[in-house]
Amino acid sequence: MLVRLLGAFIGWKLLGFLGIFIGYMVAGAIHRYVAFGAGAVNPLSNGQRQQVFLTTLFSLMGKLAKSDGHISESEIAHAQQMMAQLGMNEERKRDAIEQFRAGAKSDFDMAAQLQQFNAVCGHTHNLKQMLLISLLGVAHADGVFDAMEQRLLSEIAESLGYNAAAFAEIMRRTQSQQGFAGNQNRASSSVSALEEAYTALGVSKDMTDAQIKRAYRKLMSEHHPDKLTGQGLPEDMIKLATEKAKEITAAYELIKQNRV
Repeated sequence: MLVRLLGAFIGWKLLGFLGIFIGYMVAGAIHRYVAFGAGAVNPLSNGQRQQVFLTTLFSLMGKLAKSDGHISESEIAHAQQMMAQLGMNEERKRDAIEQFRAGAKSDFDMAAQLQQFNAVCGHTHNLKQMLLISLLGVAHADGVFDAMEQRLLSEIAESLGYNAAAFAEIMRRTQSQQGFAGNQNRASSSVSALEEAYTALGVSKDMTDAQIKRAYRKLMSEHHPDKLTGQGLPEDMIKLATEKAKEITAAYELIKQNRV
């Protein structure tokens, strides 16, 4: 708000009363660019980004589930669980199921879907990462992360602009964070739990407290509800992002307890 008021004041000084409106709008666009990325400059495009995000997510979930030749019961259950967590109404559930089925078909054009996603969502800060994290959850739903799934996810990550090293880091971090779901490892002081905590934050034990704190704050910023909403993440998905933030916090708390 302060940025917009400053913009309005500068506009008034330069252009008079008309400048107040112009300055306010320009300052707002600059603020959104810095906070959320170029794709979020126009807040009216949020609805489009939300729709494209969900369409891409559920169609790629179907593609990923079918990558080994068949869709397992656990993969279907995971998709249904996600819909329940998102609090989707019946109409949106039907849409999601239709997109899931479309993605599982042999003629599904994954490249075209990802091209649309990049065009609409790719210029915001964290929507690409949120898509990958969600898909990694699907890949691990049946307890087996096979070569076909990893190959497909690598292809998706490359289409989103991640190189092999960056994607590998996201995979390691996400897998370790899942170990803190429900905070079950929070009170544990075992060596394995502590190692998982460091991996969950993408840090190492030889880093300083300040470096680890910066890494933690960066991850929390990436999962901040207001920031993700401003970037166009569907409101329903914020619940999943909040759970991910809890996992990150649990890992950080465990590290702090063991560095006193």
